Amino acid sequence: MTSFDPFGRTDRLDDTMLEALVVRFEARGKHPRFSAMLREYVEAMNISNTARVLDIGCGTGLAARAIAHRPGFSGKITGVDLSPTLLAAAKRLSAEEGVAEHLDFQAGDVHKLDFADSSFDALVAHTLLSHVDEPLSVLKEAARVVKPGGAIGIFDGDYASLTFERADPVKGKAYDETLIGALVTNPRVMRQMPRLLHAAGLELVTSFSYVLSEAGTANFWSSAIEAYRKLVVKAGAMTGEEANAWAAALRSDSEAGVFFGSSNYYAYVGRCR
Repeated sequence: MTSFDPFGRTDRLDDTMLEALVVRFEARGKHPRFSAMLREYVEAMNISNTARVLDIGCGTGLAARAIAHRPGFSGKITGVDLSPTLLAAAKRLSAEEGVAEHLDFQAGDVHKLDFADSSFDALVAHTLLSHVDEPLSVLKEAARVVKPGGAIGIFDGDYASLTFERADPVKGKAYDETLIGALVTNPRVMRQMPRLLHAAGLELVTSFSYVLSEAGTANFWSSAIEAYRKLVVKAGAMTGEEANAWAAALRSDSEAGVFFGSSNYYAYVGRCR
């Protein structure tokens, strides 16, 4: 387990780091492959148009806005996050996209949610569980606040598979391990999800698996490289000079048409018993 995963400590980041996250979250969310993953698992949740939905670790509200944009949706979505800055971005973006009437955002700790039992019809945890200290504790809280029979959607990267290839494969592997160790608290958590769902008292309904790879030119991964360049320094895993050189080499690979970057992603839909 890492001592400081910036993605899981967003209430402790400065404005520069938070802006890097906002840019990354939104760029990632607008990528056609990534947005298709979100749509697929949300559709599998069969969320009623009148449902009350909770989005935990909501960040900029990407998942919450996607649900609010569904045709005919008239329910209410509450987003919870540690960072007031990310919550402010979520509120701004929901207003810009014309769905603010369906959304409410508030600060909170996903390990101890400030809601009564069975308060929600459905819940999503989008790119959250790889960055929390106690995934099972978070899942149990999720199960507590969702009504029996309600759906819980979980999506995240399998960051143990994250890789950016370099001309020197030994150096490339070392950089991959540095990034994963610095930026992800639980890189294998999505592989553990079937047993974690069972331990939380949830029924596994369905799952989806994805590989998001780019060869030649970086598109999806370009904003990740820029965000990671800053965050890996914040995490204390590289100096600024080292991080800048790492990112510059990958940008150069992309410009030369020899880039390779990849990670697996998984989505799970569980049901509360």
